[in-house]
Amino acid sequence: MNMIWLLRAAKWARNPPSAKMVKLVIAVIAIGLALLALEKLGWWPDWATQDQRPHRLPR
Repeated sequence: MNMIWLLRAAKWARNPPSAKMVKLVIAVIAIGLALLALEKLGWWPDWATQDQRPHRLPR
């Protein structure tokens, strides 16, 4: 493990994030997972989907 990561972990252990920040991060992750679930289940609206065009290599 890199020494920088150990220093960051020590700093985080001394000054942990507030409960409000933890709730915010968990909410953002939950929203992202909900959007992923909507897309995988096929409930994502067509107007929010990009056109599927084949990728072309530049000449």
